[in-house]
Amino acid sequence: MHIFSILLMLVTILNILLAAVIVFRERRDASSTWAWLLVLVFIPLGGFFLYLLFGRNLSRHRLFQWDDRKKLGLEKTLKSQMKHLRDGSFEFCNEPERASQDLIYMQLVNNEAPFSRDNSVEIFTDGGKKFENLIQDIERAEHHIHLQYYIIKKDNLGRKIRDVLVEKAKQGVKVRVLYDELGSRRLTKRFFSELRKAGGEVEVFFPTRFAFINFRMNYRNHRKIVIIDGKIGYVGGFNVGDEYLGLNPRFGFWRDTHLKIQGTAVHSMQTRFILDWNQASYGHDIDYDPVLFPEEIGKGAIGMQIVTSGPESEWPQIKDGYIKMISLAKHSITIQTPYFIPDASLLDTLRIACHSGVDVKIMIPNKPDHLFVYWASLSNIGDLLKAGAKVYIYDNGFIHAKSIVVDDEISSVGTANFDIRSLKLNFEINAFIYNKTIAKKLMDAFHEDVKLSRKLTWEQYQERSKWIRFRESISRLLSPLL
Repeated sequence: MHIFSILLMLVTILNILLAAVIVFRERRDASSTWAWLLVLVFIPLGGFFLYLLFGRNLSRHRLFQWDDRKKLGLEKTLKSQMKHLRDGSFEFCNEPERASQDLIYMQLVNNEAPFSRDNSVEIFTDGGKKFENLIQDIERAEHHIHLQYYIIKKDNLGRKIRDVLVEKAKQGVKVRVLYDELGSRRLTKRFFSELRKAGGEVEVFFPTRFAFINFRMNYRNHRKIVIIDGKIGYVGGFNVGDEYLGLNPRFGFWRDTHLKIQGTAVHSMQTRFILDWNQASYGHDIDYDPVLFPEEIGKGAIGMQIVTSGPESEWPQIKDGYIKMISLAKHSITIQTPYFIPDASLLDTLRIACHSGVDVKIMIPNKPDHLFVYWASLSNIGDLLKAGAKVYIYDNGFIHAKSIVVDDEISSVGTANFDIRSLKLNFEINAFIYNKTIAKKLMDAFHEDVKLSRKLTWEQYQERSKWIRFRESISRLLSPLL
C-alpha cells in the first residue's frame, strides 16, 4: 500500500509538471490546452504517453531549410509585389484580383507566396480521369518527376504508378518519391525496391526512429503534389489507391477535387517539394538547378498563389486565408469538405457571414471514414444551420473534396480540410485562385453534387436522438485533439 501511495504521488507530480509545460511553455490555444488537461486528469499515466506521442508542439523547430532558395530571386519578387500593392500601382487584370488585393497581400507577407497569372488550370473531380492524365504526363517526362502523397497503397493503382516511375527512371529521368509514414503505414520498403535499382530515390516523411514509437506521429505530411519537369503540377485531394478510383465498396464513388496547373505557380510547388524532400532525405538533398525552375512563361491567364502551412509555422497560413476569403464575401460562400471541425475563429467568421446575409452553403459526406471526426462535424454543422447556412449531405459515395468558392469569383482548392488537424497539425498545400472561370467550374461541379445530395434542415437536425447528441458532444470536446 505504501508503494502504491508513492507511485500515485509521483504520477500526480508528473501530471502537474506536464500540465505546467502545456499551459506555460507550449503556448497553445485555450481549447487545445483544456483538452490535454482533461486527458491528463482522466488518464493520469496513459495521458503522459499520449501527450508524448500526439501532443508535442513543433512550432519551435526549424524543420525546413534550403539555403539555395535565395537563388530563385523570391525575395525581390515578393518585395516588388508588396510595394505595388501598397502604393496602388499593382496592375490587376480582372475584378476578382482587384477585390482580393488584401488577400493577395496577406499571402505575400504571411506565407511568402508569390502571385502569378500566367497559369492554366484543369479541374478533376473523378479519380479515373485524374490518374489517367497524371500517368500520361509522367510518361512524357523528360528531366524529372517529383511525386509526394500522404497515402500510397500497394494495390493495383499503386503498382501501376510505381511501374511507370520505374520505366521513366530506366530512361534516365530523375524520379523522387516522398510519402508520409503514417498515411502510407502499410507500405514496405520492398515496394519501391525496383525503383531504387533503376536509379529512383524514395524518402519517408517523419519515419519512426525507435521501435514502434514515433514522437512526431501526430504531425502528418498531408500534401499531395506532383511536379513534372518543373512545368506541370498536380495538387488536390486524391491519394494513390484503388479506393480513390471508387473501387472500395465501403465508400463507393470517391468524389474529390484535384488541379493540374501549368505556369509559374508550379515553381512554388517545386519549392515546397524540395523543402519537404530535404527535410526527409539523408545525403540526397536537392540542390538548386535552373532546370528545376524553367523560365518559359505559362500560356494561361489565371492568377493564383500557392500557399502552404504546417505546425512548425508561426501563423496558420491556410486558415488565415480561409478566414480572409470568408470575410471578403458579399454574396455567397460555398464549401465542400469531408470533415467540418473548424476552430472558434473560423466558425465565428462563417456565422458572422450567415448573419450578414451571405448565402453560405456547406457540403459534407453522409458516411464517416473516422467516426469521432464525423460526429464532431455534425455538431459544428448544427451551429451554422441555426445561423442560416444551407447544408447538403452528399449521398453518392464519399466526398473528399477540399474547396471553397466566394462570390463566384475567388476560390481555393488543395489538401487542407476544414478541421483543426488540417489547419494546425498537418503539413498542407492549397492553391488560392483569383479567376471567375475557375470559380464557375467549381460551382458547376457543386451544383451537380447537390443533385446527388439531400438538404439537412435545422428542424431535421433538432430531431436527432439523445444518443446521437451525446456522441456529438463527446466528439466535439475531443475535437482539438482529432
